[in-house]
Amino acid sequence: MRLDLLRGALDLTVPVTMGIVNVTPDSFSDGGRYPDPDAAVAEGLQMAREGAAILDVGGESTRPGAGPVCADEEIRRVVPVVRGLVQAGSLPVSVDTSKPEVIEAAMEAGAVIINDVRALRAEGALEAAAGCGAAVCLMHMQGEPGTMQQAPRYRDVVEEVYAFLADRIERSLAAGISEFSIVVDPGFGFGKTLAHNLILARNLERFLDLGRPLLVGVSRKSMIGAILDRAVDERLWGGLALAVMAVERGASILRVHDVGPTVDVIRMAAAVAGLDKDADKDGSNG
Repeated sequence: MRLDLLRGALDLTVPVTMGIVNVTPDSFSDGGRYPDPDAAVAEGLQMAREGAAILDVGGESTRPGAGPVCADEEIRRVVPVVRGLVQAGSLPVSVDTSKPEVIEAAMEAGAVIINDVRALRAEGALEAAAGCGAAVCLMHMQGEPGTMQQAPRYRDVVEEVYAFLADRIERSLAAGISEFSIVVDPGFGFGKTLAHNLILARNLERFLDLGRPLLVGVSRKSMIGAILDRAVDERLWGGLALAVMAVERGASILRVHDVGPTVDVIRMAAAVAGLDKDADKDGSNG
């Protein structure tokens, strides 16, 4: 499995991490942590040293209840960070956005992936991504961030999410985006109850039938807090357990806040699963 980018390709034979670099004042876990571009760039570079394969920059919170941010403000937040990360490092940079203006500005600054919680449904977003040659992550969300957790309902959450993602893949292909530049994300916590999230986690293999790399983002999310009764900053161990289970069920990309520990558990899970062929070459018996 691979993900084609504007400059080269990302090998996904062994699952990788996408490090979260939020430059928002109100994200649920790390809002306001990086008050200026230099601090955000420094955090991204630290994630790169810890083993991240992608850095994902976000300038608008999509936590439940979050309000919208205008395109100009989002560009002001993300473009200096994207440019700084591209200039200072060698990792592909992704931008978490739904707005065509932000897509174009971020790509001009050096981003190569658009990670969109709305799966390029906003007016002009699909055309902007295709026109820029972006790789894209298409995520499922029921509703909008401000209201998505107000009694979400499904007849069959797995099949409805699957059908949505299949449709967005087809629309992306029709717009000119390459099949090998598409990632899918079932959208844990985006218009789903705890029960919905658990059903999706148990049935992740279903989404492999879409034929595209699968991204899973559960880092520090409320499903961990609900089960373990842990505050946001105490959810690492639950998130690592979910990361291992996601890898075992076929996930190729884990979007996380805690890169170093997640890299370690992914490497172990991949080695046991036989995905990391280099792990078999050591020859030691210890």
